[in-house]
Amino acid sequence: MIKLSNLTKTVTSGTEALTILKDVSLTIPEGQFVALTGASGSGKSTLLGLIAGLDSPSSGLITIDYDEVTAMSEDGLARLRSEKIGFVFQSFHLIPSLTAFENVLIPMEILGANNAKTRAAALLSEVGLSERGHHYPNELSGGEQQRVAIARAFANQPKILLADEPTGNLDSKNGQHIFELMENLHRQRSVTLVLVTHDPSLAAKAQRQVVLKDGMVVSDEVKQ
Repeated sequence: MIKLSNLTKTVTSGTEALTILKDVSLTIPEGQFVALTGASGSGKSTLLGLIAGLDSPSSGLITIDYDEVTAMSEDGLARLRSEKIGFVFQSFHLIPSLTAFENVLIPMEILGANNAKTRAAALLSEVGLSERGHHYPNELSGGEQQRVAIARAFANQPKILLADEPTGNLDSKNGQHIFELMENLHRQRSVTLVLVTHDPSLAAKAQRQVVLKDGMVVSDEVKQ
């Protein structure tokens, strides 16, 4: 479970304070698929980064499975991300000097996982890239790179998948394929999926839609 309590995020822009998030409170049950939507600048990506522990709120609390994320040290946050959270970015963030297989393998090797090579191969197979594992990112299409990124996000069997506009740099066909891949993995593994998207057709497929405007939650609807 993810619980956000009265989150506020304020940054300094020039000489002025800019509030990106204002008093955001949400509880996301384990296994739910939530779409975060809203106009550019509404605070969606900032909120996702706070959940992942990539940034700290100015005030408020974040708890994941009753562990208080906002009280964790950097080592604690790194451990949380490696053990519980997978993150898929819009711009892939693959390591260019590593093959697709190595990009998926590295997170498991860092944690000393058993059968890491076998699991990396299985994950690439799940995303339909068994034959492309020896290729480097610059030898793959955008859709293929994002599929590698999804396989990597699942490398450590996370309970939570956070996806920030994962289809934003893809054409509609590849974007739909990537979305279906994440949705299937969410269902098969009972993973909590929090998706930031501008695409209303994708958001409509989520179990819950949360709309942000000017850093505040203005709508929170769960499908019946």
